[in-house]
This record gives sequence, structure tokens and C-alpha cells, in this order.
Amino acid sequence: MPKTEVIFYKEEDGNVPVVNWLRELPQKPRLKCLAWIRRLQSFGHELRRPYVDYLRDGIYELRVGLHGLNYRVLYFFYGKAAVVLSHGIVKERSVPPLEIDKQPEEKGNSSRIRNLICSFGRDHHGRRKKVEFRRF
Repeated sequence: MPKTEVIFYKEEDGNVPVVNWLRELPQKPRLKCLAWIRRLQSFGHELRRPYVDYLRDGIYELRVGLHGLNYRVLYFFYGKAAVVLSHGIVKERSVPPLEIDKQPEEKGNSSRIRNLICSFGRDHHGRRKKVEFRRF
């Protein structure tokens, strides 16, 4: 199975919520979240609980737990080969409905969703790629 492309949502003002959220996390949770994102990249639609869960309206959560805290990255699929990470939260119980509603308005609009930034992973030599900001 080919890898799923991981896309980080970029707001019109240039803010990238998931990247900013990851930068604010302590090192251990950040590294674990990145490992789960790589797992999502490898398995895409086939990744199931306990790693991911479906919330509603096409929105999923990547479920990362560490030291009693629950880190969540909310995302949605873009076609069959890409996943768009919209933002991250730290939660105690269920994901608040307001967080689910924060999904980009562009989610269902394929012409506007191309205003995203892209790729996460490794290049063809196995070296880590920089997160590159580019327009489609």
C-alpha cells in the first residue's frame, strides 16, 4: 500500500495550527505525536483504534496518550491518498464539539483546499524532509 500524504492545514494568514501546537508541547509528547503522525502516514485509512477514532462529519482524531494526558490531532481525509491535519489539543475526556467545529471551512471545497502546505516524512534517500510550505 502506498503511503498516505500528510498535509498540514495552513490558514490564510500563514498560521499552521498543528505545527505551532507541536512546537509548544514538551519534547516527549511532541516526539510521540510525530511518531503517531508517521503511523498515520504509513497506514492511512486502515489505521484503527487505539491509534485513531472517528468523531463526526468526516473528522477523525489521532489519539496519543502519555503520562495520563490525552493529546489529539484532528484531521480529515482529502481523497484516498492524503490526510489533512487541522489542529491539535490536549484533553481530559471527550473532544469538545467546539474543537471539532474548528475544522477548516475548505474541508469540503477541493478548489480552496489546495491552499495547504505539504509533506511530512522522508525523501527517497531516507533522510528526514523539511516541512516545506508550498502551494498546489
